[in-house]
Amino acid sequence: MTAGPQEASSLAHACEPGDVAGTPSSAAAPDRARSRLIGIDAARGVALVGMMAVHVLDPVGPDGTPSLAWSLAGGKSAALFALLAGVGIAFSSGRRHRPHGRAWVANAGSLAVRALLIAMVGLVLGYLVPRSLAAVILPYYALLFLLAIPLLSLSIRALLAVAAVIVVGMPVLSHLLRAGTETAVAGNPTFEDLLGDPGRLLTELTLTGTYPALSWLAYLCVGMAVGQARLSTRRVATTMAVAGLGLAVGARAVSWFLLDVLGGRSELEAVALQSLSSEEYTDLLDWGPSGITPADTPWWLATVSPHSSTPLDLVFTIGVALAVLGACILIGRTGTSWLRPLAAAGSMTLTLYCLHLLMLSSPFMPDHDGASFLLQVAVVVAFGLGWSRYHARGPLEDVVASATSATRRRLLSGRGAKGTIGAAPGD
Repeated sequence: MTAGPQEASSLAHACEPGDVAGTPSSAAAPDRARSRLIGIDAARGVALVGMMAVHVLDPVGPDGTPSLAWSLAGGKSAALFALLAGVGIAFSSGRRHRPHGRAWVANAGSLAVRALLIAMVGLVLGYLVPRSLAAVILPYYALLFLLAIPLLSLSIRALLAVAAVIVVGMPVLSHLLRAGTETAVAGNPTFEDLLGDPGRLLTELTLTGTYPALSWLAYLCVGMAVGQARLSTRRVATTMAVAGLGLAVGARAVSWFLLDVLGGRSELEAVALQSLSSEEYTDLLDWGPSGITPADTPWWLATVSPHSSTPLDLVFTIGVALAVLGACILIGRTGTSWLRPLAAAGSMTLTLYCLHLLMLSSPFMPDHDGASFLLQVAVVVAFGLGWSRYHARGPLEDVVASATSATRRRLLSGRGAKGTIGAAPGD
């Protein structure tokens, strides 16, 4: 779908449906553009650049400790992406006007189609991107979208309650289920994995993979709750940023109290060093595991290592994501022109994430990490700015939006359609 310069300059949300209750997408584009918040896409841009930094730049600093890039983005950028995916789901399913009846069916069907398409893209990337370069998040995303379907009609309070239960319960349940098993890092999922051993793939995507969906559903729940809030108000954005900082600091403080005051660190080390070398143990604490911690002692659950998906790691990264999103929205209220490069990239993260992974796997990238990172950032930002000048969505986003909109229209075409589709006006 193309748009004139005036509409496209406002960067319509990639997450918004192609139509609203059957209105053609071209007619709805100006309204969507006027109602958007550029800070949301700027936050997506931050997450995209952060994930690129994690994939490209050396995680180890000159002194052998985690580098600045890893300290800032490791484990946080992917969490921000997941939380923003929840915001997108809320935007596309009615925001404060939660769907019920046939409207719920229409939103559920369109979300299932979106999950299918994203899963297909992710499984194709599994053939092209070695696991040693990057863990492709899209198959996990697809499963998260399916898990979000039963939550579409929940209120903000109910979504936050579900998120709290997941944060506390799922890491503990995962720890119990994985007790006595070995943690193995598999390659990126492909269609061969799906057809050859679907049970193993489902276990990886839900429990043992880099982004275990059952635990990461907490990010989606919080994002869906945020998406229902009045994000256009300074008070809500400020509250979100302050609450996020409080959660992040609180998670770190609780981890310190459990490990260093109550003696958990010595207990953890005593057990961990029975199966890990001292270097492996330190690496797990500093750089984190591939989505889950070992299950040999419950004290792992008190850590806040990147990508560990422990209760405190989930709280910490949810807090960081809320703080970044709130800050981006507040900055966007003061002026949007200088946020435009980030927001342009953030408005089509599916396309640009795939482009980044293809560049990452290309033999033509510079050997120097810093040069490769700067080149890739320049390419995705330039593409985002150029494409958004004439199009309301990225190329892959347009394909997904067309398919989901067609599904929504078909499911709404029956008699007795009720509920609201699309984003609430005015925000």
